[in-house]
Amino acid sequence: QVQLVESGGGLVQAGGSLRLSCAASGRTFSTHAMGWFRQAPGQEREFVASISARGGSTKYADSVEGRFTISRDNSKNTVYLQMYSLKPEDTAVYYCASREVWRDYFQGLTGADFDSWGQGTQVTVSS
Repeated sequence: QVQLVESGGGLVQAGGSLRLSCAASGRTFSTHAMGWFRQAPGQEREFVASISARGGSTKYADSVEGRFTISRDNSKNTVYLQMYSLKPEDTAVYYCASREVWRDYFQGLTGADFDSWGQGTQVTVSS
């Protein structure tokens, strides 16, 4: 597994924006699909967004599509989650996760397939 460290969380007013970063260790970042998940108090962890190893494909939860953008910079071993038009219901601890893949495999990946996780970063959206 790889080591993942999230950063960029904080307190923001509704309608505001925030960019989360996830830094990964190792030399094989470019062969890992990456994902963002979140967990609100009293709730189960849920899928937010994911991106293929080469960055050519993305997937979003319906609740964030059009507002959030996932991207990656393989030269920096970093994946990002740009969040716009934040809502109080976006409040949660956000986690990044990775999965080693072969041949840029992506479409069949599910949340259960991600096997390395960061410690999370808190995002709080006030109303």
